[in-house]
Amino acid sequence: MEIEKCHIRRAQPLDADALVACIEQAYAQYTNRITDLPAVADGCDEDIKNNHVWVAVAGTNIIGCVVLIPKEGFLKLANIAVHPDHRGQGLGRKLMDFSERQAKNQGCAEMRLNTHAAMPENIQLYSHLGWRETGRDGNSVFMKKLL
Repeated sequence: MEIEKCHIRRAQPLDADALVACIEQAYAQYTNRITDLPAVADGCDEDIKNNHVWVAVAGTNIIGCVVLIPKEGFLKLANIAVHPDHRGQGLGRKLMDFSERQAKNQGCAEMRLNTHAAMPENIQLYSHLGWRETGRDGNSVFMKKLL
């Protein structure tokens, strides 16, 4: 599957089950390693109703997603996930770029996210993409990116 052939669209209520499945599969690699990992797929139906949820679709399959929450003065990247069958093809980068465009379109000059300290590969990836760590609290790592 070529990532160029996928498209990003706003999630719809009927997408909730497929969205949960995609997120759970994306995070499955961490469930044995991280004992205090929160249930990252919980509340997808509420996120679709109340936040900005976008899905990457190939054919009729949801292969990635991003959950964005508008805050006062910034856009929070609450979740980003890529189905394991589509990793390493640039979809995560495509979703990150899309998220940054969304933030700019909403007049935000910065984005923020939280990640888990036991996900050093994610912290490294975010750093590579221009995010910087702003603090830690327990296992939470806080990062932001100026746009």
